[in-house]
Amino acid sequence: MSLVATHRNRDLTVLEQLSVGSDALGSAVADGGSIRGAVVLPTCNRFEVYLEADDVESGRAAVIDQLERTSSLDRAAIEQALATYEGDDAVQHLLSVSSGLESMVVGEREISGQVRRAHIDAQAGQHLSPLLDRLFQSALRTSRVVASSTGLGTSGRSVVSVAFDLASETVTWEGARALLIGTGALAETGVGSLLARGVTITGVFSPSGRAADFGARHGIDALDQDQLREQLGAVDLVLACSGGESIVLTPALVAAARQDVEAPLTIVDLALHRDVAPGVAQLRDVHVVDLEAVGSHAPGESVGSIEAARAIVAHAVARFGDGESARSLDPAVVALREHVFGLLEREVARIRPAAGASDAAIAQSEETEQALRRFAKTLLHTPTVRAREHAQAGQAERYLEAIRALYGIGVDVPADACPAPEMGTDIQVDLPAHVSYADER
Repeated sequence: MSLVATHRNRDLTVLEQLSVGSDALGSAVADGGSIRGAVVLPTCNRFEVYLEADDVESGRAAVIDQLERTSSLDRAAIEQALATYEGDDAVQHLLSVSSGLESMVVGEREISGQVRRAHIDAQAGQHLSPLLDRLFQSALRTSRVVASSTGLGTSGRSVVSVAFDLASETVTWEGARALLIGTGALAETGVGSLLARGVTITGVFSPSGRAADFGARHGIDALDQDQLREQLGAVDLVLACSGGESIVLTPALVAAARQDVEAPLTIVDLALHRDVAPGVAQLRDVHVVDLEAVGSHAPGESVGSIEAARAIVAHAVARFGDGESARSLDPAVVALREHVFGLLEREVARIRPAAGASDAAIAQSEETEQALRRFAKTLLHTPTVRAREHAQAGQAERYLEAIRALYGIGVDVPADACPAPEMGTDIQVDLPAHVSYADER
């Protein structure tokens, strides 16, 4: 199961509050009993928790209890913010997230690094269950297949690149000087983007104490608090993306550092939990680009690329759950699941409101999406049960004939029909012939 709050339907300030204490959330809720594992995924525009739990309601309650203790939100606000996904829906959501389909900038590649870090952190914290381990490995594998097999994200657009494009209004890039605050996936992307634009990076500061390791990898000086203040007076740009739980740049700090400087300063603040205090943007000659600005200017991706990526995700979701059926009928069940999931994802994508939609429109979209997902789950339940029964009774051919007659899905020849060849190789299971998403578009 997963508990999800994202930029699509929640204010960024709510996501910011939910992320407070996220480092300790997984170990706090994973008790090794009813909750066997937990992975927390906080990024610049989402907060998600993945659980392996015996009971959905008790798992959700445990997370909300902990968030109530660590955030400033009241319980009702937390409950309203977190949507619950179960089973295939949770699998589909994570695979879509890791592939960039749910990002503020669709197709951006930073998210796969953030998913990988969440996976590693859960493993290091010893609250990663075998099922969640398999789920996150599947998500990362799917992300790689989407990246290599579709046009999604080939434009190189990302949260960082869109933010820097907006910053171009006040920054002359060639020869500019910049410093970093933060050492995560966004900072890694930022280094490459800044260097490509001809910028000199003068230092990196990390509230979490990771600046030395990051700086050593990239040949950048690690800064302490005093050096940060000194550098603020000498740079043209700051990329702030630490995601820590306290403000790094206050109006007093920035004003003191820039008091004798006439040149403008541009600050790009991409941290979910803001690195930059609101008052900084009011200072003279200081310009702030934040996540709200990025979200309102995020470019779209081609319909074809998104469709191809969704087909790969649907394939991977079907494969992840194919262990429920008897092995002799796996190809038929997987083909049916892919057929239903593919149709479901296209309908869900069609009903989602555009950026800036009203609260009422968002609520209506969420209600409709949940209804569609419940319908798909109900639709697949009986065929999955019947597959097991027919396989155990030695009547697999009757089941296959019914699938062919009802859905027009051919399952005769065991050949790979995955939308991306790499996927079939990675998971080492062949899809039946003639199962093609091109036929459903």
